[in-house]
Amino acid sequence: MSQESNWPEQDRAAVTDILQTKTDQDPILKFFAFAHLPMPLADVSFTFARQAAFICENVPRSAERTVALRKLLESKDAAVRARLP
Repeated sequence: MSQESNWPEQDRAAVTDILQTKTDQDPILKFFAFAHLPMPLADVSFTFARQAAFICENVPRSAERTVALRKLLESKDAAVRARLP
């Protein structure tokens, strides 16, 4: 398994910044953190974190946005588990 990310560091830093900045408004975002995970789990998790950041930046706050984030989190958890050795 590769120990290097498939994603540029600037992308990872930008997503981390968005998630940290918006966690006060949307506490669910803390569950999209990926930096603490080993590779390749971090890369799998990052793809979902990037989508969560996009949703928070581009979709107005609403009950449906909350549902979208919750279902995205469920998908992320399943994908990370599927990637476990």
